[in-house]
Amino acid sequence: MWDAIRNLDGNILLWIQEYLRNDLLTPVMKALTHLGDAGWIWILCTIVFLLWKKRRAAGICMTFSLLGSLLLNNLLLKNLVARIRPYETVEGLSRIIEAQVDLSFPSGHAGSSFAAAAAIYLSCPRRIGIPALVLAALISLSRLYVGVHYPTDVICGALIGTAVAIVICRTYQRRLKRTA
Repeated sequence: MWDAIRNLDGNILLWIQEYLRNDLLTPVMKALTHLGDAGWIWILCTIVFLLWKKRRAAGICMTFSLLGSLLLNNLLLKNLVARIRPYETVEGLSRIIEAQVDLSFPSGHAGSSFAAAAAIYLSCPRRIGIPALVLAALISLSRLYVGVHYPTDVICGALIGTAVAIVICRTYQRRLKRTA
């Protein structure tokens, strides 16, 4: 079963490289992927939300969601699974950004993006939450486009980030109700 998943993962990346990469889309996808580097776009958003009194609750949920995603995805699972990057194992796949210094599974970009975006979605009006989720999805998909993650890395990172945000936001909301 794992071999079938690995083959599918590699074939999807090769398909993206063959049929989706182009001179018009490549600079956009590179920019999107770098928005997620070290979670800086989400950290910046978190700071803005923490400073904005009306959205401080969202900022608190984002803070703990980002920390939870960092702990689970980047510090625990990456080291436990120790999956090599696809550009090192998938024959014919080329990356179009610099080599990554950490391991592949799960995607930290997808994890942090969905942790923050889901916290925004759960804590703010939809007019703020939906664009955050769209940005998270674009950053996550860019990781496939540039050839540095397998699809399963991105899917699992996004699911873990989302799950962390749901737990954090629900816990925070329950705590607010108890203290009110």
